[in-house]
Amino acid sequence: MNSALFPDLIVNGETVPHTLVASETQNHDAPAGKPGIAWRKAANAVAIRTLLLQEARARALVAERQEVAPGKFETDEEAQIRGLLESVVDPDVPDDDAIYAEWKKDPSRFHAPPLWEVSHILCACDPRDEEAKRDAMHRAESLIAVASKDAKAFSAVAMRESDCGSKSSGGALGQLGPGDTVPEFEAVLRSLDEGEITPEPILTRHGWHIVRMDAVALGGVLPFDAVKPKIADAMEKASWARQAQKFVQKLVASAEISGADLEAK
Repeated sequence: MNSALFPDLIVNGETVPHTLVASETQNHDAPAGKPGIAWRKAANAVAIRTLLLQEARARALVAERQEVAPGKFETDEEAQIRGLLESVVDPDVPDDDAIYAEWKKDPSRFHAPPLWEVSHILCACDPRDEEAKRDAMHRAESLIAVASKDAKAFSAVAMRESDCGSKSSGGALGQLGPGDTVPEFEAVLRSLDEGEITPEPILTRHGWHIVRMDAVALGGVLPFDAVKPKIADAMEKASWARQAQKFVQKLVASAEISGADLEAK
C-alpha cells in the first residue's frame, strides 16, 4: 500500500488498524481515480472517533447500549461516545424571546405541508428486469396520448389498463401529503400544476406511472404558536452541535495525531 496516499493513522500513540480507515472510506465521496482523498476524509472521521473513545475510557464512562431502531442497538463504541457527549454537552435551552426572534427573521419559512389530490395509471414492472422495464415503458407511452384527452378518458384508461388497485376508482389515489408515497413519485407531484398530466411516464420501484394532478392545496404560513416547539427543538439541537464541535476541537488541540489533517480543519 502506498504510504504517502494511505499513511498510518496514529492517535495519541495508538495506531489505528488500516482496516478501520478502509471500511470508513465507503462513507466519503471522492473524484474517480483519487482514492487518497476518500482515505483522508475517512482518516479524519476515524481519528475523531478514536479521540472520543480514548476520552470516554480515560473517564471510565460506562453507557448502556440503546435501541436506535426496532431490533437494532448501538455498538459498545457508539454507546461510549454517546455517553461521553451526554456528559460534556449541555445545550442552551432557548427562551420565548429567542424563539420568537428566530421565527420573526422569516415567518415564510414555516409552512403547512401541501396536499395533492392525485390520479395515476400504473404499468407495473420490476425495474431491475431490463426487458420488463422496457416493455412496460412502451405500454405506458402508448397510453398517455389516450389518457390525456380529457378527465373521462383518463379515468376510463385507468379502469381498463392500470395495474394498481386504484383502477376501480378511475386511478384516483385521493389526497396525498409529503411522505405518503415513494420519493420519485413525490418529486413529480411537486412539479405538477393542477390539471396537468405527466407528458411522459415516470419510473418508480413499482413500475411506470402516468400521473394527473387533480387538485393542489399549498400549505399556508403557520402562526408562531404552531411552530414554536419545532423552532425551540431546532435551536437546542444547533446549540448541542456547536458545543459538541467545540469539545472535539479541544480534544484535537491537545492530541498528537499523524495520518490525518484535523488541525487544518
